[in-house]
Amino acid sequence: MQRQQSLLSSPVKSKIGKSTGDKIMLGVFYAFAALFAAACLYPFFQVLISSFADETTLVREGYKLIPSKFSLDAYKTLFKSNDILFAYGLTIGVTVAGTAISVLVTALAAYALSGKKLKYRNAINFLYYFTMLFSGGLIPYYILITNYLHLKNNLLVYILPSAFNVWNMFLLRNFFNDIPEALVESAKLEGASELTIAFRIVLPLSLPALATIGLFSALSYWNEWMASSLYMDNEKFYLLQYHIVRMVNSISAASNLGASGLAPGMVSVPANTLRLATAIVTIGPIVLLYPFLQKYFVAGLRVGGVKG
Repeated sequence: MQRQQSLLSSPVKSKIGKSTGDKIMLGVFYAFAALFAAACLYPFFQVLISSFADETTLVREGYKLIPSKFSLDAYKTLFKSNDILFAYGLTIGVTVAGTAISVLVTALAAYALSGKKLKYRNAINFLYYFTMLFSGGLIPYYILITNYLHLKNNLLVYILPSAFNVWNMFLLRNFFNDIPEALVESAKLEGASELTIAFRIVLPLSLPALATIGLFSALSYWNEWMASSLYMDNEKFYLLQYHIVRMVNSISAASNLGASGLAPGMVSVPANTLRLATAIVTIGPIVLLYPFLQKYFVAGLRVGGVKG
């Protein structure tokens, strides 16, 4: 009897070794994953290396893994204007502020529409969903921004119109619906208000979903350029993406004029390497941001999934 009790109380340790076939299959999977990762990283590495290449060498030799001659002319041309540096800082500020406001507004709307706490929530959800299917178009949107909201030549035009995204709201609402109702009910029995439940219970449990929509919002704000074209007359307050588009277009036009002989005295500009340098500069902050959000982003991929 004592021997049986000791056997029951002692942990059972079993070690199952992997067969040769399993090891080979695992090695094949790792090799395939490594090759796939290398294939995905190679274009980025090619763009990065080629952006430091000499313009003449790049045109003559084409794209090579390691150029025969390096140069910083593209980056010097890109950052020789103080307007680009100011636009870079302005875009970072708009991205940070806009992402914070967007996540807060979207989370509060999603919390209100989650569960069964709000009356007429189905009708409100339908109205939100309707805006995803049909849009008034650019002209009514422009009139709304300029004539009614009076945001023309206002820095808030970069933040407020994009602060709420219906798709992100539905993702968060579905994530909130997966949180056990018992947690919310117990908090209500303790006298917690809706704001307390939202900020003390629901939102802390939803960090993967919040990080996911935060990354989506940050990408949207960082890549914004149309607002500068439509609503901002002062060139000093153009966002980075619109500045770069105008610069690349003007330099490409100058290169074409010089190549055709219409402007023989025109200074040569690194048009090809400049395009590559702008790609590296514009994706830099997002590439640096992603590793910090990766663990939340991977978990947040399950947002909106159907429960079994």
